[in-house]
Amino acid sequence: MNDTKADILIVDDTRANLRLLSEMLIEQEYMVRPVPDGSLALSAAQMEPPDLILLDIMMPRMSGYEVCKQLKADERTRDIPVIFISAKNEVLDKLKAFSLGGVDYITKPFQTEEVLARVETHLSLRKLQKHLEEKNRELSETLEELKATQNQLILQEKMAALGQLVAGIAHEINTPLGAIRASISNISNALNASVRQLPQLFQELSPKRQTDFLALLQVAFENKANLSSREARTRRRILKKELEAEGVSESDSVANTLVNMGVSEDVSPFMRLLKEENNTFVLQAAYNLCVQQNNSKNIIMAVERASKIVFALKNYARHDKSGKKINAKVTEGIDVVLTLYHTQLKHGIEVVRNYGKTPAVRCYPDELNQVWTNLIHNAIQAMDGKGKLGIAVFELGSNVVVQLTDSGSGISQADKDRIFEPFFTTKIAGEGSGLGLDIVRKIIDRHQGRIEVESQPGKTTFSVFLPIHQ
Repeated sequence: MNDTKADILIVDDTRANLRLLSEMLIEQEYMVRPVPDGSLALSAAQMEPPDLILLDIMMPRMSGYEVCKQLKADERTRDIPVIFISAKNEVLDKLKAFSLGGVDYITKPFQTEEVLARVETHLSLRKLQKHLEEKNRELSETLEELKATQNQLILQEKMAALGQLVAGIAHEINTPLGAIRASISNISNALNASVRQLPQLFQELSPKRQTDFLALLQVAFENKANLSSREARTRRRILKKELEAEGVSESDSVANTLVNMGVSEDVSPFMRLLKEENNTFVLQAAYNLCVQQNNSKNIIMAVERASKIVFALKNYARHDKSGKKINAKVTEGIDVVLTLYHTQLKHGIEVVRNYGKTPAVRCYPDELNQVWTNLIHNAIQAMDGKGKLGIAVFELGSNVVVQLTDSGSGISQADKDRIFEPFFTTKIAGEGSGLGLDIVRKIIDRHQGRIEVESQPGKTTFSVFLPIHQ
């Protein structure tokens, strides 16, 4: 679905082209601004930056190349995606367009479907880029909020715990950023290939085969199967035999491309298309379009993952300066802390949540987050990064009870009697201040609750009792 608010600037000195492109895009509910020359285009883009620019190359006084060069030199307009539309069809012209910062190149005479598809693709990529930039800004703001808490003892300990999480949080943010970077590179390469392939493809295929081509793309786009390597090999062998029986040339290459596209269950509707002389060229063009679609999905998932981390970090950093308790669900705070510890947990610790139906409690949520941070961090260290962490939340009498059980080595009786003492620690020098559990107890006391511990080798349980009504 097109974004009705997308603003597109069209630059072409030929009135007929301006009118044709404008009508085409207005029909799709885009906001369109047509201008007939380069200097007007620069003024319009600087005054109110559009979401996308369609730019002709051959124009009097100022060419499209010069317009693009000036756009990319201006901080206000350099991030606007530019699609060149030109009758110039030489490879060097296209290379120059891309070297100046163009994101795509459409050759005149253009096809309506091609223009609309590329416009929608680059608007979607731009929207994802803006969304990611916003999330990065939120992350920066969240980190600034964290710095403002260092003047209080509880919040200082919270910062110490956060310091232990920094590497994991950086990894959790860098992973989706890396996925986005790789996906955009794949999309860019596939788009460049499509620029070369699609005009030739639609010239060579008959209308019926074009319909078959689009139907093949639809099946590939809707495919949700995630085959293992072994399953994929089996599908290729079966499909190759089927294609050979039908007399399809290059059956091995065709079978391999179809399986990579996720189309291998029933290819009979596409058999005439697969029997075309240029079948491998046709399938490669389809595969490049699938690459763009699949990598767009990867970007969406990566943005969602980054958003989840930013949301968790923002909630963890939140500090209510009013000093008043509010109603909050303890499970939400626990899940925030688990999200921040995802990297330390995912490589060897099985987390089992057993959340019962519980009411909200009157509390200071940011302080309770410090409780869950200390207890979860201690459990990870007690298990040396490998084991099972059980988290149970249930209602018992007038309390909401949170139990954290780890499969670590346990706590000796002598240490058990002292673990809540200030500055007592069983960790080696530099790994702990000895204030973690003391602060945990103080926070729980402030909530009129209590904390208990039971321990034996292979099973240690901390139970936190928080009164529902205070």
